[in-house]
Amino acid sequence: MTHEAPALRLIERPFIQQNDFGLWPFHLHALIRSTIRTADDQTDDRWSSRDWREAAERAFAGLGEQWAARPAPDRRLLVGCLRQGLAVAADFGLDLGWLIDAAWAYISDSVWEPLTPATGQEPTTRPETAAAALVELLNALGRRQHQHRERTTQRLAAVTGTGLLPADLEEMGTYYWAKAQRDLGNSEASRQGMQRVTDGGGRLALAARRGLAHLARLAGDFPAALATAESLGWPGRHHRVTGDVWWVQGDMARAAAAYEAARAEAETHGIAGERATSQAQRAFVLAFTHPAHADDEIDLATQLLTGLDLRATALTVQIASLVRDAGSPHGMEARIHTLGAEINAAGLVSAQVSLELATCFHHAVIGADTDVAATISRLRTATQGGDYAYFVDIAHFMGGLTLDNPSPARWLDGAHAIRLRWRALVTNRRTQ
Repeated sequence: MTHEAPALRLIERPFIQQNDFGLWPFHLHALIRSTIRTADDQTDDRWSSRDWREAAERAFAGLGEQWAARPAPDRRLLVGCLRQGLAVAADFGLDLGWLIDAAWAYISDSVWEPLTPATGQEPTTRPETAAAALVELLNALGRRQHQHRERTTQRLAAVTGTGLLPADLEEMGTYYWAKAQRDLGNSEASRQGMQRVTDGGGRLALAARRGLAHLARLAGDFPAALATAESLGWPGRHHRVTGDVWWVQGDMARAAAAYEAARAEAETHGIAGERATSQAQRAFVLAFTHPAHADDEIDLATQLLTGLDLRATALTVQIASLVRDAGSPHGMEARIHTLGAEINAAGLVSAQVSLELATCFHHAVIGADTDVAATISRLRTATQGGDYAYFVDIAHFMGGLTLDNPSPARWLDGAHAIRLRWRALVTNRRTQ
């Protein structure tokens, strides 16, 4: 050979690929695997299509047995079995079998590890088997942490509309579709989806009732939201939903206690995502009242998010940092602008209005009345659909402004008491 580059490429080709973070770290290169499967040879040891399918069925059953034999919950084993099992089932059109229970175990922790290699491209063809539909469903759920929620609703609507998934997995898709619609501010669509899941009485019925409680809170019906929250129990995340109701009343102490109880319950049950989310909310509410103490709460929330893929929760922690620093003259506007761009890219209305509220708090503390008015104007635009309309009320309360057209919110302790609480948060911060 004139040059050795072709030979070097050959001997350097990664016939065996290695992923040190995988449960089974070694994989035959996809090209080699495909070549062996499709080799057109006439040898006596070649495999027929039936031989390949039977081997796939044995491997698939073996993966299911390994997952079922776990002595205790093992997230790494679960994800490893799912990655292998989904690939085998999709390649050979196998029945879902143990993948159904594994999929439910996967979503229970709200961790959202990727189950297929990131290619930067989404499937362009409609799934043709139940396994392919399950791959798309779980990928859509995981990728929603990195995509605009509008894209999430499109993917989930498409996969649940294939008719390939069993009823309980179709319900899973409907529930998360309804959640994404709520994130986008489409409350009526979200309410219809949550109600369908609730009426179905399946595994996510309690979670869907929690979703309906959230929707009641967004509409300002706080008595209804609180009554539903208190009936949910741990499966419905009652403490966190209760905290969500109390903080908008300006009762940060009661909200913080509820979030602490939610975090403790999540720790008891070993649900990492819920633990991080509850702690993030606790950090957010304490940032209004105890900025020095909030440092530790924010640090803990950041620590609990390590290894998790929870975009909305991570944004909550960043907003908590802004609330903690409200009144500071250093770099606040740039931070607000940067975080706002990130929130817009995610398509999260809840984070958008929370950021505006944090911004209003900062401007009220420093006495920037013009900026307070501008924030109120943006909040009015963002909440013109009806949800979060009471955030405009809260902004007036913080600024000590007259509210000529209050929202229809049903405050738990009356609008006057709520006004005093929110205004006190501003004046106390000025004193600090």
